Amino acid sequence: MTDQGPANPSARAPLLQAIGITKRYGTFLANDDVSIDLYPGEIHALLGENGAGKSTLVKTMYGLIQPSAGELRWLGEKIELSGPSDARARGIAMVFQHFSLFDNLTVAENVALGLDGKETFAAMSARLAQVSRDYGLPLDPRREVWRLSVGERQRIEIVRALMQNPKLLILDEPTAVLTPQEADLLFTVLDRLKGEGRALLYISHKLDEVKRLCDTATILRGGKKIATCNPRSETAASMARMMVGAEIGEVKATTARAVTIPRLLIRDLSMAPDDPHGTYLRNISLEVFGGEILGIAGVAGNGQDEFFSALSGERLAPYEDNVIIDGEAAGNLSVTQRRKLGAAFVPEERLGHGTAPRMKLSENALLTGHAASHMVNHGFIDRPATLKAVDTTTKTFDVRKAKRDPEAASLSGGNLQKFIVGREILREPGVLVVSQPTWGVDAGAAAVIRQALVDLSGRGSAVLVISQDLDELAEISDRIAVMFHGTLSEPVVAANATREKLGLLMGGAAPETATVEEVSHAAGA
Repeated sequence: MTDQGPANPSARAPLLQAIGITKRYGTFLANDDVSIDLYPGEIHALLGENGAGKSTLVKTMYGLIQPSAGELRWLGEKIELSGPSDARARGIAMVFQHFSLFDNLTVAENVALGLDGKETFAAMSARLAQVSRDYGLPLDPRREVWRLSVGERQRIEIVRALMQNPKLLILDEPTAVLTPQEADLLFTVLDRLKGEGRALLYISHKLDEVKRLCDTATILRGGKKIATCNPRSETAASMARMMVGAEIGEVKATTARAVTIPRLLIRDLSMAPDDPHGTYLRNISLEVFGGEILGIAGVAGNGQDEFFSALSGERLAPYEDNVIIDGEAAGNLSVTQRRKLGAAFVPEERLGHGTAPRMKLSENALLTGHAASHMVNHGFIDRPATLKAVDTTTKTFDVRKAKRDPEAASLSGGNLQKFIVGREILREPGVLVVSQPTWGVDAGAAAVIRQALVDLSGRGSAVLVISQDLDELAEISDRIAVMFHGTLSEPVVAANATREKLGLLMGGAAPETATVEEVSHAAGA
C-alpha cells in the first residue's frame, strides 16, 4: 500500500503538518520519521497496534512531549509547542481516552478547570449550557459529575474542548464507553464539526467505525508510518493487515460443545458499594453453564466493577450461597479459596490490579498461581516453575517482550493483556470471570485473546465475559445479559441480540429471556 494523499485532494493547504517526527527514548524509537498532514474539513484516522507510536505522535501535536527530530507546521509556519496551553492557544484541543474529571465537582466546575479563566464563572456556565445545546450534547452545568452516566461524562470532555473553539480536535478512542445510540449521536456531532471546516484526528481500534466516519487513515507500525489510505476503499481486514503486518485470523468456534450443568451460579445477590459513588447491586441471579460463554454488556459505571469484586472474592457477599462455584458455596470465600475451587479471574485494570507493575512477570505469575499450582512446595517458592509459567504463556499467547522475565510495566498494553489472560487460561479453570478482555488492545492481540476464551469454553469451562465492546460480545458469546444501574437483565441468545436491542437494554428497556434449551442450541450442542 502506497500513500494516496488526502482522500479528497484539493488545492487547500494542510492545517497541521507533522514532518519527519522522531522521538527517541534511549535506544528505543517510539516515532521514526513519521509525517502526516491534517486538513480542514476532514476526519483523519490514526491507526496502529498497541505500541505502534500513536500516543507519542498525538502528544507531540498537543505539546505534551518534544520530538527528538522533525518539526510541526501550523498553516505552513514552523511551530514549537511548549505545552498543552500553547497548543490550545493555537486552536488544538484533545479529548483523552481516560476522563480527567473530579467526581465531587459540578459539570461547570470541571469545565472551568480546563479553560483559561478569562470569563466569569457565571458567563462560562451560561456559555457551557449554550454550546452543549447547540451541538446536541445537553449538560446541566450544576450537576455533580458523580451523578452522571459515562456517556454524559464523555460529553463534558467534548464540550470542554469545543468551548475552546478548536481548529483541530484530537479524539482518542471516543466511543469506547458509549452505547450504540450514544456513539451514533457522537458521529452526528463529528460530522457537523467536519462541516464547519474543523480538522479532526480520530484514534480508534474499531475499524468498521473508521470506515463509516473517516476520510483518510494513516497507519503506524513499530513507530513508522506504513501507509495513508482512504478507509472507505479498504476493508476492516485490509486495514488490520496493514496495522499488524499479517493476516488477522477470524475467531472460530470449537467443535460442537455440550452445555453441561451450571458451573457458576449467582443467587439473589444484593450488595451495597464500598465506594460512596459506587453502584448498589440489586437481586442479581444468573447461571453460567460449562461449555458456554456468557457476556455481560453495559455502559461503564452500572455495577460491573462491584459485580466482578463480588464474583472474585475481593468483596465477600452477604451470604455464602450468593455465589456458587462448581457446587460449592463461595460467597464468603476469599480470592485464594475461590481459586482453589478452580476459578480464575482477570480484572479490567492491567497495571495495579491484574499485575504489580514493578514486579517481574514470574513474580506476578506467582501472585495468582500459588494457590492452585505447583509454584510453592512445602512453603518454598519454586523459581523454575514460575519462569516456566512465564515461558509457556509467552509462547502460547505470543507475548512480545525485550527479555525473558521483565517487569510487568515494561510491556505494551496489548502484550501485558495477553500475558494476564493467558496466565489464567493456562491453569485450565473450570470457571473464568474476565472483565474487558481486549480493552484498548489492537486487532491482532484481540483475536488471540478471544480465540483463547472460545477454546476454553470448548473444553467445558464456564466463561463469564464483562465487556463494553458489543462487537466482541457478539463474536464470542452464546448468551448476553445487560447490566444497568446495578440490575442484570435476563440473558438473551447472542444470535438474537442486535446492537439496537442491546443498546436499549443498556438504557434500561425491558429484557427478553433465553431458555436452557436455547442456551444449549446457541453453544452448538
